[in-house]
Amino acid sequence: MAQPGRCLWIDASAGASGDMLLGALLDAGAPVEAVAAAMEELGVEPIEIRPRPVHRHGLRATRADVHVHDAAVSRTLGDVLGLVAGAALAPTVAAFARDVFRLLGTAEAAVHGEDAEKIHLHEVGALDSLADVVGCAAALEALGLLEPRARVVVSSVALGSGRVESAHGALPVPVPAVLAILAGRGAPVLAGGDGELCTPTGAALLATLAGDWGPLPRMRIDSVGVGAGSANPPERANVLRVVLGTALAPVPAPWRHDDLLELEAIVDDLDPRLWPAVLDALVVVGALDAWLTPVVMRKGRPGHLVTALVTEDAIDAATRALFAQSTTLGVRVRPVVRRALPRDEVTVKVEDFEVRVKRGLLDGEPVTVQAEYSDAAAVAERLGIPVRAVLERAVALARNALSAGSGTPEPETPEPERGAPR
Repeated sequence: MAQPGRCLWIDASAGASGDMLLGALLDAGAPVEAVAAAMEELGVEPIEIRPRPVHRHGLRATRADVHVHDAAVSRTLGDVLGLVAGAALAPTVAAFARDVFRLLGTAEAAVHGEDAEKIHLHEVGALDSLADVVGCAAALEALGLLEPRARVVVSSVALGSGRVESAHGALPVPVPAVLAILAGRGAPVLAGGDGELCTPTGAALLATLAGDWGPLPRMRIDSVGVGAGSANPPERANVLRVVLGTALAPVPAPWRHDDLLELEAIVDDLDPRLWPAVLDALVVVGALDAWLTPVVMRKGRPGHLVTALVTEDAIDAATRALFAQSTTLGVRVRPVVRRALPRDEVTVKVEDFEVRVKRGLLDGEPVTVQAEYSDAAAVAERLGIPVRAVLERAVALARNALSAGSGTPEPETPEPERGAPR
């Protein structure tokens, strides 16, 4: 059995930027020496990362101050990718940084209508963005989070609102590049407050990291890191949190979830003696269950609502059967979700005669027990006792019976409902 991997949850509910994530990773235990070593390998103007403790809205956090050379040169996305490729970085660090920069540069180019490889972007080419992306990659590597078995889950991302000044003038928030980066990646987002809460670099880091989006997953917590943004607004804590630990296997649900379809029609002009044949025909072509409900139609006319529960594969055959066997001119179809208990079947002996019994299992214990009526009727006839007596004895025996099938997984194909014709 594979050993559980590292797990990281990123709480971006107050926003995200590259320096906030870097500060949180350093606060969670990533060695600043690993980040500094990666900076030196880039071979660019001097970059220094200086983590320091700060407070944001009453919370302790780590601020990753990035100190860069004042005369930094302008670089294109192609230049940046060349720097990463030429640096003596760990393969996982280089690959992660490359993916982030490509996503960032492609999004910026798309929103500005320029060529991705040649675009001169302050966001991509600035030394502080290099420090954020490569620094986060080095910190993630040091924490074991770039391994294939590692799992990263990201919360809903606060994007902000209003307007922000940029090299292209005033832009609406969320800025276009952030929306382009997160679009189509399943990221849950919200405004979260005023101002730019999520930067393009922050969005690109989260989008590249996220294996899943959602709440804190099951894990054994090892450390927690809090990274601070540059601003310290009085109304909220401008921080990004990370929770680092070891992934735990999800708790399996005690029941199965089936995505099914419900087919129904109202009929008011069918000979009632034909209804058993209609229901049997639906089950024969694959319906998991079929039933009738008396209804009152317009002008007080009595009718019947016929309903069938089917899988996607059986919907056409069931529709055809309903048209052929009844007088309806139309059917309605709606999706439904069924939660079904795991089931097994045991065979018990009543006075040396076998009776099959189906059991529904909740947490491994039988909670629904139903003897096969045809078996019970045959045994009752042989013994000369009421069928009810055989049913009761078979159920009592089955509740305590051991079965090799107990607790085994359900087959992938949904089973018919109990009581459905077979």
